[in-house]
Order: sequence, then C-alpha cells, then structure tokens
Amino acid sequence: MTESDRMKRLLEMLKSEPDDAFCLYGIAQEHAKAEAHETALEWYDRAIAADPDDGYLHFHKARSLESLDRVAEAVAAVDAGLEAARRGGDAHARSELEALRMELDG
Repeated sequence: MTESDRMKRLLEMLKSEPDDAFCLYGIAQEHAKAEAHETALEWYDRAIAADPDDGYLHFHKARSLESLDRVAEAVAAVDAGLEAARRGGDAHARSELEALRMELDG
C-alpha cells in the first residue's frame, strides 16, 4: 500500500468517525513521514483533543516539534505527555517520554 493509499483510507475512515484518535494519529504520522511537520502538528493536536490521556500522541508531537527545531515546545509536549501517561496509567509511555525528555535536555 502506498503512502497516498494509506492517507486516502485514513481520510475515508475519518468521515465515519471524525473523533477517532487512532485515525487522527495515523494521518498525523503520514504527514510526519512526508516531512510535513507543521501539518502533522495540527493532526496530533486533533488526536490529543480526542484522547487526552494518550501519552504517545504527545511523544510523536514532540518529535515533529523537534524536527522543526522548536525544542522548547517539544519539551512542553513531552511534559504534557508525561501528565497524560500518568492519567492514563501507561508506565511504558512514561518511560519513553522520560527518555525523550532527557534527549531533548541533552
């Protein structure tokens, strides 16, 4: 399946469930893979609004921000992700976010 095919499928799925965080995340990821990080950030924000307790959404948002050399904003996204992971009880996401925070602070 090509990138454009994946994007078409995701956008089609989104029509039936416009607040599906996983679908919104998938669209964000497709944009991030295409180096369209500004657009990806918009989709990550929509995904976070749909599922505020998913720490991984914040992790990937931080990665896009880092790609744009917006490190202070990336750190803020990681901090928000750590809080989300705590709320969601996701120790694995917390661990990955903590590692990313150390990398960004480095």
